[in-house]
Amino acid sequence: MKRRRFLGFLLTLLGFTALGSFVYPLIKFLSPASGKAATQKVTLKKSEIPAVGEAKEIPLNGTPAILINRPGKGVVALSRVCSHLGCLVEYDRAQNRLICPCHGAFFDLEGKVISGPPPKALIQFPIKAESESILIG
Repeated sequence: MKRRRFLGFLLTLLGFTALGSFVYPLIKFLSPASGKAATQKVTLKKSEIPAVGEAKEIPLNGTPAILINRPGKGVVALSRVCSHLGCLVEYDRAQNRLICPCHGAFFDLEGKVISGPPPKALIQFPIKAESESILIG
Protein backbone atom coordinates (compact mmCIF):
# COMPACT_ATOMS: atom_id res chain seq x y z
CA MET A 1 0.00 0.00 0.00
CA LYS A 2 1.44 3.31 -1.01
CA ARG A 3 1.74 6.19 1.39
CA ARG A 4 -0.71 8.43 -0.49
CA ARG A 5 -3.39 5.73 -0.54
CA PHE A 6 -2.84 4.95 3.17
CA LEU A 7 -3.16 8.63 4.12
CA GLY A 8 -6.35 8.90 2.05
CA PHE A 9 -7.78 5.84 3.81
CA LEU A 10 -6.80 7.25 7.22
CA LEU A 11 -8.33 10.65 6.41
CA THR A 12 -11.58 8.98 5.27
CA LEU A 13 -11.73 6.90 8.46
CA LEU A 14 -11.19 9.98 10.64
CA GLY A 15 -13.86 11.86 8.70
CA PHE A 16 -16.45 9.12 9.28
CA THR A 17 -15.52 8.98 12.95
CA ALA A 18 -16.01 12.74 13.33
CA LEU A 19 -19.31 12.58 11.43
CA GLY A 20 -20.53 9.72 13.63
CA SER A 21 -19.60 11.56 16.83
CA PHE A 22 -21.79 14.45 15.66
CA VAL A 23 -24.72 12.53 14.18
CA TYR A 24 -25.26 10.03 17.04
CA PRO A 25 -25.89 12.67 19.77
CA LEU A 26 -28.08 14.62 17.33
CA ILE A 27 -30.25 11.55 16.69
CA LYS A 28 -30.48 10.79 20.43
CA PHE A 29 -31.52 14.40 21.08
CA LEU A 30 -34.20 14.45 18.40
CA SER A 31 -35.68 11.00 19.07
CA PRO A 32 -38.48 10.74 21.66
CA ALA A 33 -37.81 9.06 24.99
CA SER A 34 -38.62 5.38 24.88
CA GLY A 35 -41.40 4.13 27.13
CA LYS A 36 -43.04 5.82 30.05
CA ALA A 37 -41.12 7.19 32.96
CA ALA A 38 -41.52 4.96 36.00
CA THR A 39 -43.70 6.63 38.58
CA GLN A 40 -42.86 5.12 41.91
CA LYS A 41 -44.93 5.92 44.96
CA VAL A 42 -43.64 5.75 48.50
CA THR A 43 -45.89 4.78 51.36
CA LEU A 44 -44.95 5.81 54.88
CA LYS A 45 -46.72 4.94 58.10
CA LYS A 46 -47.96 7.94 60.04
CA SER A 47 -45.50 7.00 62.79
CA GLU A 48 -42.63 7.51 60.29
CA ILE A 49 -43.61 11.11 59.57
CA PRO A 50 -41.04 13.47 61.11
CA ALA A 51 -42.03 15.60 64.10
CA VAL A 52 -43.09 19.22 63.55
CA GLY A 53 -40.08 21.23 62.36
CA GLU A 54 -38.13 18.08 61.44
CA ALA A 55 -37.31 16.52 58.06
CA LYS A 56 -36.71 13.04 56.65
CA GLU A 57 -34.82 12.18 53.48
CA ILE A 58 -36.49 9.66 51.16
CA PRO A 59 -35.72 8.32 47.66
CA LEU A 60 -38.55 8.91 45.17
CA ASN A 61 -38.38 7.85 41.50
CA GLY A 62 -34.60 7.64 41.82
CA THR A 63 -34.54 11.27 42.95
CA PRO A 64 -33.40 12.30 46.41
CA ALA A 65 -36.37 13.89 48.13
CA ILE A 66 -37.09 15.35 51.54
CA LEU A 67 -40.23 15.14 53.64
CA ILE A 68 -40.64 18.19 55.89
CA ASN A 69 -43.26 18.62 58.60
CA ARG A 70 -43.75 22.39 58.48
CA PRO A 71 -44.88 24.20 61.63
CA GLY A 72 -48.55 25.11 61.25
CA LYS A 73 -48.75 23.99 57.59
CA GLY A 74 -48.35 20.20 57.61
CA VAL A 75 -46.17 17.86 55.59
CA VAL A 76 -44.58 18.63 52.21
CA ALA A 77 -42.42 16.44 49.96
CA LEU A 78 -39.81 18.24 47.85
CA SER A 79 -37.03 17.18 45.53
CA ARG A 80 -33.58 17.78 47.00
CA VAL A 81 -32.10 18.46 43.54
CA CYS A 82 -31.41 22.18 43.05
CA SER A 83 -32.87 23.57 39.82
CA HIS A 84 -29.64 25.49 39.12
CA LEU A 85 -26.89 22.88 38.75
CA GLY A 86 -28.32 19.77 40.39
CA CYS A 87 -26.62 19.98 43.78
CA LEU A 88 -28.48 18.47 46.73
CA VAL A 89 -30.13 21.02 49.00
CA GLU A 90 -30.02 20.69 52.79
CA TYR A 91 -32.73 21.50 55.32
CA ASP A 92 -31.85 24.30 57.77
CA ARG A 93 -34.12 23.69 60.75
CA ALA A 94 -33.05 26.85 62.59
CA GLN A 95 -34.12 29.18 59.76
CA ASN A 96 -36.90 26.99 58.26
CA ARG A 97 -35.48 26.96 54.73
CA LEU A 98 -33.54 24.80 52.30
CA ILE A 99 -29.99 25.77 51.35
CA CYS A 100 -28.02 24.79 48.26
CA PRO A 101 -24.37 24.43 49.31
CA CYS A 102 -22.98 24.97 45.79
CA HIS A 103 -23.98 28.58 45.14
CA GLY A 104 -25.74 29.69 48.33
CA ALA A 105 -29.29 29.56 47.00
CA PHE A 106 -32.15 29.61 49.49
CA PHE A 107 -35.59 27.99 49.09
CA ASP A 108 -38.60 28.36 51.38
CA LEU A 109 -40.44 25.31 52.73
CA GLU A 110 -42.77 25.39 49.70
CA GLY A 111 -39.73 24.92 47.42
CA LYS A 112 -39.89 28.46 46.01
CA VAL A 113 -36.64 30.36 45.37
CA ILE A 114 -35.90 33.01 48.00
CA SER A 115 -32.52 34.08 46.65
CA GLY A 116 -29.67 32.86 44.50
CA PRO A 117 -29.21 31.70 40.91
CA PRO A 118 -31.81 28.88 40.55
CA PRO A 119 -34.22 29.62 37.68
CA LYS A 120 -37.21 27.79 39.17
CA ALA A 121 -38.59 26.22 42.33
CA LEU A 122 -37.89 22.74 43.62
CA ILE A 123 -40.20 19.98 42.42
CA GLN A 124 -43.01 19.35 44.89
CA PHE A 125 -44.43 15.81 45.02
CA PRO A 126 -48.12 15.21 45.74
CA ILE A 127 -49.06 13.71 49.11
CA LYS A 128 -52.23 11.77 49.81
CA ALA A 129 -53.26 10.91 53.38
CA GLU A 130 -54.78 7.51 53.95
CA SER A 131 -56.07 5.90 57.14
CA GLU A 132 -52.80 4.64 58.65
CA SER A 133 -50.27 5.96 56.14
CA ILE A 134 -49.41 8.66 53.62
CA LEU A 135 -48.77 8.10 49.93
CA ILE A 136 -46.07 10.25 48.30
CA GLY A 137 -45.71 10.58 44.56
